[in-house]
Amino acid sequence: MKAFTTLNGLVCPLDRANVDTDAIIPKQFLKSIKRSGFGPNLFDEWRYLDHGEPGMDNSKRPINPDFVLNFPRFQGAEVLLARENFGCGSSREHAPWALEDQGFRAVIAPSFADIFFNNCYKNGLLPIVLPAEVVDQLFRETEATEGYQLSIDLAAQTVTTPSGQSFGFDITAHRKHCLLNGLDEIGLTLAHADEIKAFEEKRRATQPWLFA
Repeated sequence: MKAFTTLNGLVCPLDRANVDTDAIIPKQFLKSIKRSGFGPNLFDEWRYLDHGEPGMDNSKRPINPDFVLNFPRFQGAEVLLARENFGCGSSREHAPWALEDQGFRAVIAPSFADIFFNNCYKNGLLPIVLPAEVVDQLFRETEATEGYQLSIDLAAQTVTTPSGQSFGFDITAHRKHCLLNGLDEIGLTLAHADEIKAFEEKRRATQPWLFA
């Protein structure tokens, strides 16, 4: 998992509340368990004018010129600005996979659905909860300023605007440690590989019948 320390990222504003996981990555694209390749189908039903299916050449599909992700000014955005209850609906780890594959490293919203929120941390995507009035301000500033970027410092737990205004956000010590060091659940386990090996060797010596 890619570590998250600091980010100076272009912001893309998705001004919709209650965006569910089927809107983030539609169900027909859930057949793969690889973490890559989902970016082109992120927000598929809003992003394109036709109905997407696995295996289609997305470069040849008609795009929706009115959808924010297709605006030239937001190409290469790494911070998604969203409204309340982002990531609601069914549980699917493909949702943060699609966001990350598109290039997003952080999502800022007033609130998130719990399962999506937890899945973000497991995949190196930083979900940041800020007060609704602060999110309103960020939407206004993003829409008013082309090339609007936010600076995110995970160690300091701050989001800073181009004018220098900073907002703090909460994160548990465990999640912060994992993101800063790029550790998913497998990485956390492998960090104790020596202890696990020693335990198994001791167990093999004291209970050999278990390994027959």
